[in-house]
Amino acid sequence: MSSASADATTGSQDQRWAYALLLVLSGVALGVSGMPAPLYGIYETTWHLSPLATTIVFGVYAFAALAAVLVSGRISDVVGRKPVLLGALVALIVGLVLFLLAQNIVLLLIARAIHGAAVGSIVVAAAAALLDLRPDHGMRSGQLSGVAFNIGMTVAIVVSAGLAQYAPHPLRTPYAAVAVVCAVVGAGVLALRETHTSRAAGPIRISKPAVAPEIRQDFWFAALGAMASWSVLGVLLSLYPSLAAHQAHIDNLLFAGGVVGTTAFAAALAQMAATRVPAHLAAIFGDIGMAVALLVTIPVLVLQSWQLVFVAAALLGATFGLGFGGSLRHLSKVVPTDQRGETMSAFYVLAYSAMAVPTIIAGWAATRWTLATVFPWFAALTALACVAAAVVGAVTMRKQASR
Repeated sequence: MSSASADATTGSQDQRWAYALLLVLSGVALGVSGMPAPLYGIYETTWHLSPLATTIVFGVYAFAALAAVLVSGRISDVVGRKPVLLGALVALIVGLVLFLLAQNIVLLLIARAIHGAAVGSIVVAAAAALLDLRPDHGMRSGQLSGVAFNIGMTVAIVVSAGLAQYAPHPLRTPYAAVAVVCAVVGAGVLALRETHTSRAAGPIRISKPAVAPEIRQDFWFAALGAMASWSVLGVLLSLYPSLAAHQAHIDNLLFAGGVVGTTAFAAALAQMAATRVPAHLAAIFGDIGMAVALLVTIPVLVLQSWQLVFVAAALLGATFGLGFGGSLRHLSKVVPTDQRGETMSAFYVLAYSAMAVPTIIAGWAATRWTLATVFPWFAALTALACVAAAVVGAVTMRKQASR
């Protein structure tokens, strides 16, 4: 064992709760990213926003997160994981305060940009810190990270929708409640010992996505699966909830939040259940399953049955959990120890790009046609991307088996 690994192991023994705290932090960060999803309908009605404006707000978050993952991996390699995580938590709370004060779309855009940068930084730095603490359990850390993401999103979205529907000040109360949670988690991070004791040399700079040549094929297999999965995530968080509520004729925020929450929770269950399934196979089956689930949502929306909407949401979530969870587990297993930060940055740059660009295009299309007209085409194209990812994964798997 290297001295860096030994130091990390000693630190994890002194602070046995550190690993769990980092998973909780990851869940909270992804929860913050998803919590406005059931509230977009209120913003659209109150501020008279178009579908394009809503998806731009969504896209600003994704592009800010993309920019953050370009630098946060390198920064955490140089200055340590803890400073990056603390700074990102402060930014999360600042963004929540801006949401509380927002009276127009300008502050909404600023708040989402801050949250994008914060969440992107947490995702990358926390993933690297988990590998610091347990360098020999990369696949397990990848799996647990995916579970934490989805559980955090489930809780945040359902609670946000419930508070907005039944508590006073629907565009204030959810953000205030989550700000308190962020402050509590921040206290834990303050007590956390630095996990990255062997610092990288060199200046802090915007780094190009770095992938070691020996894992390039594995990386692209994992990245394509993540891109397909996060394209589905873009559909889920920006378009599907309000469309499902409209088609089912249910004017209740908890319904839209419940649809997203069902999907996220099903994803978490699928990732936990797939522990013994090889990461390669889980990713391929998940990609194919997502394609099928997306196509299923089209007739479900036409039938206008709220029960079938939840069934389709659960199917979409379970296959998303397999696809993204399998891709993340596979990459976590093969990433070199000295390139964790920059490799995870490259992985999430591609994932966030795949989430933002198609969603904004769909939002633009919804200004020319109805959302009910645009969604089937968007779902079908995203399904094709999922099938393409599965084909690439199968080819990669066959090449590795023939060696």
